[in-house]
Amino acid sequence: MANRPVHFIWLLDCSYSMQGEKIARLNYAIREAIPEMRAVAHDNPVAQLLVRTITFSSTTQWHHQTPVPVDDFTWQDVEVDGMTNLGEALTLVSRELQSPPMPQRALKPVLALVSDGGPTDDWKAGLKAIDATPWGRKAVRVAIAIGHDADRGVLQEFIGNPEMPPLDANSPKQLAAAIRWASTAAVKAASQPMAGSADNLTKQPYAPPVLDDDDDDDVW
Repeated sequence: MANRPVHFIWLLDCSYSMQGEKIARLNYAIREAIPEMRAVAHDNPVAQLLVRTITFSSTTQWHHQTPVPVDDFTWQDVEVDGMTNLGEALTLVSRELQSPPMPQRALKPVLALVSDGGPTDDWKAGLKAIDATPWGRKAVRVAIAIGHDADRGVLQEFIGNPEMPPLDANSPKQLAAAIRWASTAAVKAASQPMAGSADNLTKQPYAPPVLDDDDDDDVW
């Protein structure tokens, strides 16, 4: 059976509130998760995992614009700059969820949103643009809330499934665990062509993990 593409898109908050340890830990966590993404992809031979990244701050841009097979993907660190224009990022993603450019034979795309604050633009318009596309409605969506200031209500609306809360990352250890889960469980869910994305993610082994902390770990 020919491989069917699974497009995995990171949407990363790179506003000034992410500066310092948060952005350093985010870069490290994603870099360390890539081998696990490759392992999951190898376990799903009918799917071809393609990765790319959008960063959003005062401006939104593709950090990795061309979909790259996960075996060839190399992480390039992101940097902080400005505000939190989530709506602009969602609008940019929505253009990639049309057919074309999304091939009709693709499996469900994965949209993984990471943020530590609240949007500073019209994020609802961007979310509406995603929901208006066929692939946006089918997408497996996960969100990671970094720190206690993250707007979990916005992240929950992005996910669009009340049974799938955002993953809390209130420390470097929790962030690493959340990135690993988003990088692997979501890909597994997207690689199942016969079941809905929400069902896949709320059933074992795709249910969100309980991200425990300990006293030795720094808390944001």
